[in-house]
Amino acid sequence: MAKSAKLSHYDRRGQAQMVDVSAKRATRRQAEASAFVVLSPRVLKALPRNPKGDPLEIARFAGIAAAKRTAELIPMCHNVPLSHVDVHTKLCQNGVAITASASTTAVTGVEMEVPVAASVAALTVYDMCKALDKGIEIREVVLERKSGGKSGGYRRQKK
Repeated sequence: MAKSAKLSHYDRRGQAQMVDVSAKRATRRQAEASAFVVLSPRVLKALPRNPKGDPLEIARFAGIAAAKRTAELIPMCHNVPLSHVDVHTKLCQNGVAITASASTTAVTGVEMEVPVAASVAALTVYDMCKALDKGIEIREVVLERKSGGKSGGYRRQKK
């Protein structure tokens, strides 16, 4: 961490606070996050026949709805007027890759909304498939990139 960096959600006395963004200028902001759900071959094979419906499509809707409710879930998070939210699910050889993206023109960014969307989409895949396997794993919920705002852009470095 840089020497001048500080945690913005704490006041001088160390108490948690919601950051005052009222003096900031609205700018275009975007972000993307991802998650991965590890599924066994048995669960992957059963996905198209899930009696609850298409788990990937339901997960997509759940992620979009979750992004819109982020401020209700995370106490110091601002309520952001989302211009766009999208969640993509992709069936892979060993599970489901999830990508969530969002954009806004506001005084604060959407880098909390996208991991919330990806996480809830992943949890929804788990919920839809848990009858077949309680050992499903949700991994690697990460912010992939963000743009806009005072801190500028960020792109996750691949390991």
